[in-house]
Amino acid sequence: MSDIAIPVTPKSEIDIIAPAKQQAVVRNVAVDAYRGLVMVLMMAEVLHLAQVARAYPGNLFWAFLGFNQTHVEWFGCSLHDTIQPGFSFLVGVALPYSIASRVRRGATFNRLFAHALWRSFLLIALGIFLRSIDHSQTYFTFEDTLTQIGLGYPFLFLLGFRSTRWQWGTFAAILFGYWLAWALYPAPGANFDYTAVGVPAHWPHNFTGFASHWNKNSNLGNAFDQWFLNLFPRAHPFVDNGGGYLTLSFIPTLGTMILGLAAGRWFRSFAPKIPLKRFLIAGVAGIGLGLLLHYTGICPVVKRIWTPSWTLFSGGICFLFLAAFSWIIDVKGYRKWAFPLVVVGMNSIAAYMIAHLFKGFIYGTFRTHLGERPFQILGVGLEPLLLGGAVLLSYWVILFWMYRRKLFLKI
Repeated sequence: MSDIAIPVTPKSEIDIIAPAKQQAVVRNVAVDAYRGLVMVLMMAEVLHLAQVARAYPGNLFWAFLGFNQTHVEWFGCSLHDTIQPGFSFLVGVALPYSIASRVRRGATFNRLFAHALWRSFLLIALGIFLRSIDHSQTYFTFEDTLTQIGLGYPFLFLLGFRSTRWQWGTFAAILFGYWLAWALYPAPGANFDYTAVGVPAHWPHNFTGFASHWNKNSNLGNAFDQWFLNLFPRAHPFVDNGGGYLTLSFIPTLGTMILGLAAGRWFRSFAPKIPLKRFLIAGVAGIGLGLLLHYTGICPVVKRIWTPSWTLFSGGICFLFLAAFSWIIDVKGYRKWAFPLVVVGMNSIAAYMIAHLFKGFIYGTFRTHLGERPFQILGVGLEPLLLGGAVLLSYWVILFWMYRRKLFLKI
């Protein structure tokens, strides 16, 4: 078993905020590595594997890679669909460590909560800023990863100071309440004009019966956004989101973060042992419950609108990823292989910014100084992969440079 030194979780709310009872916090390498994988999967969009797959029709290898680097249209899950829940889940995992570290340095609850609110504001603002790139004016939208986390973070922080019973009770209330609100909202009728809300005619992914409450752009979340997003200045009135994404998804996303909070507490309360059994049970249970809700027609598994069943299903996947990283790194002691991921995982906000702000510049630099021929050495079909690989390596080199100089971007 691992000899990782993770401080024991306090047994009560008083213990949580008692600085004298806190020990030094040691980084959890497995968590950093898992976070690094999540960020690498996000940055690896530059590989354009789906484009490569189209260049080789009928090739199962490239088709498999292409599928797992794209989001599914509605129901289902690809590897790419696990990025946002993984990032959200790990925010929850990190919170007990963050609270313990700050309390150990003498921070009061009021100061901690003020910082949580400030962090929430920065995440929301940063998300809007990045979404506004290439727009003629500020593009107010709240469905991307950073803003979704920012909207739920203050509530997650408060739950970090509550008992386990409070956390699981809140989790259940969020999922059931959100499901009930959607279930009570009128479902689209047989003659509903889906094309009026951006859904192609004869789109094959619409549900029938009770599950139609969760059809694309004809649901409670889209109705809310047609009101809420039009309160902000816009170049054109908001009618629908092309991908079906929603502002209100931050509510069940908070559920994903709560699952991560539970995992973080288990890490600390079982230290120095790793609670692999709990992670595995939670993982299998989450996936099983999510699929059960889907196939019984109670609530479909749809990542784009973050249905409660998706919260359970994707949360289960996150627990299994965490179990795998913990077993390999902490139990078996294989750590060196994870270093490239740790470099990225310890600077996740920087990685997120680099991928959004530097992509065009790095692409342009390679094309300007090297041209296209070096990237066509394996054929035109693989050019996007080779060029994207060079860009991805550039991202990592920047992050490695920051790692060596201990430059970590934090909010």
